[in-house]
Amino acid sequence: MLGGMNPKQMQAMMKQMGIKQTEIPAKEVIIKGDTEIVIKNPKVLQIEAQGQKTFQIMGEIEERTNSEDIKMIVEQTGATESEAERALDRADGDIAEAILKLKRD
Repeated sequence: MLGGMNPKQMQAMMKQMGIKQTEIPAKEVIIKGDTEIVIKNPKVLQIEAQGQKTFQIMGEIEERTNSEDIKMIVEQTGATESEAERALDRADGDIAEAILKLKRD
């Protein structure tokens, strides 16, 4: 309990303040940047307050760099780095799918 308040009371208070909280089912969350942060088995909460939506994500965190993924694809397929990078982009970051696509072509 937070501040002596049970979860039901907390939800009621948030509702009165116009704060809406919704759990979003997800298997994996990927945050892409120079590196990728992959969150497996996530619990994702969407919080809406004053017209703004924010997300709270909890789960098992793994970091990976795209260059490692590209290197692996090049080793497995014999493709150039640029071909591997394009295939990885087309596969939305799925390494196995990118390898399969390159091997089929």
